[in-house]
Amino acid sequence: MLELFERQQSLTANQWRIVAATTAAQMLDYFDFLLIGFVLAFFVPNWHLTYGQTGMILLASGVSAVPGGYFFGWLGDKIGRRKVFMMTILTFSLATGAMALTPDGAWAYLAVMRLIVGIGVAGMSSVSLPLLQEFVPASKRGFVGGLSMCLLPAAPLLGAVLSAYLGNIIGWRELFAVGLLPALMALVIFAWVPESPRWLISRGRIEEARRSLAWALQVDPATISLPAVRPEVERTRWLELFKYPRSLAAGILTGISQTGSVGLALWGVVLLSLILRITPAKASFLMIWITLVGFPGRVFGAWVADALGRRWGGTLTSIAAGAILFLAGYLHNIYVGSVSMYFLLIMLFSFVAGGNFVIVFPYMSEIWPAKLRASGFGVVYGTSSLGKIIGPAGLALIAGASNFVAPKATLTAMVPTFAYFASWYILAIVAFLFIGIETKGRTIEELDTALAGSMATSRWRIHRPGAPAAARSETLS
Repeated sequence: MLELFERQQSLTANQWRIVAATTAAQMLDYFDFLLIGFVLAFFVPNWHLTYGQTGMILLASGVSAVPGGYFFGWLGDKIGRRKVFMMTILTFSLATGAMALTPDGAWAYLAVMRLIVGIGVAGMSSVSLPLLQEFVPASKRGFVGGLSMCLLPAAPLLGAVLSAYLGNIIGWRELFAVGLLPALMALVIFAWVPESPRWLISRGRIEEARRSLAWALQVDPATISLPAVRPEVERTRWLELFKYPRSLAAGILTGISQTGSVGLALWGVVLLSLILRITPAKASFLMIWITLVGFPGRVFGAWVADALGRRWGGTLTSIAAGAILFLAGYLHNIYVGSVSMYFLLIMLFSFVAGGNFVIVFPYMSEIWPAKLRASGFGVVYGTSSLGKIIGPAGLALIAGASNFVAPKATLTAMVPTFAYFASWYILAIVAFLFIGIETKGRTIEELDTALAGSMATSRWRIHRPGAPAAARSETLS
């Protein structure tokens, strides 16, 4: 039944609906996650919050993303991707909307709501990509997975526009109320997106799988033959994830390699103001152009994922992103005429890092067998979410700041700071070259077989000095 996907030369309108729904949901998910950063400025001065209290509000969602990815990823494998997709959208959107009810000065209430937002945001990411990937052929999985990430930069732009033009008119509570809008995406998923046929088959629900497959391919279900022998219902335990150490290592290392990019994104305006000696308003304007450059970079990365493959595409973009970041710090005070080399390099970094991200993020889901895809992706995504804390905190430590929320960065700290940001990409290079498997062109069923073989050999021929050279080579292939 599933081989019908692999015969496709182009996606159907219904498959593009799933792509559109996933892309929009990812963008709105990121919007709700970032909204707090734009709204805080409206009430922090009046509430007289300490740096510690503000920090707890800002970091709460990053902390809760770890258990959120773990729990909802496990639930996605247990009860289905579609149900959890809708549950997580409602979780983060309702929690964001509930912040509109915050009593004056109740920073602890905000922190609790942000904990819930982080759980929902990480949970949605853990199931949305596996669902999308299970509806497209192997030949297009890399491009489609990357394409679904391309609108993420629209989230901070939307937050900036709403805060700049509506914040003083409607007030900060109403801005939080806008965060309820993503809840409508749950209705879109309910109306547009069926359950993954691969998940349904794994649960022995063959008739439902045929209807889901027929909907995606836009054919009459009666034209799809049912298997003569029904597959056995798969029962898996969460602990089976640890039978795939290479997938765990490759997923966590590639995911946490984004730490430097996250750190730069959170302190982007501060660093532009400091290095270029401009006002925060001018720096915010320049950040718009830096963000816009990321859009074509992500489309480029989505193309590279299928053109060069995940391993070579991920390796090359990681090398380029790390090198550009290091140069940005080293040349931060250099000008070519009146043009800052720092600004030019950060623009180039936005393009390359955007391309790297749309290779890395879908890859973290691809390297798991179908029966554990949501659970595995949830674990590696949740764990790599620690980078949202480590990245910005690292700048504070290097700059010698007395707090992590508003580090008093100095120009003398720029070279070691950017070397720190750049060094995280080394983890992805190691993972792609020496640990992860290539997923380009392989069907999900072929990947299941390859991963099963990887599990068997990882006990571990590479660690046995007496193992033949051919065996060691095969293990790393």
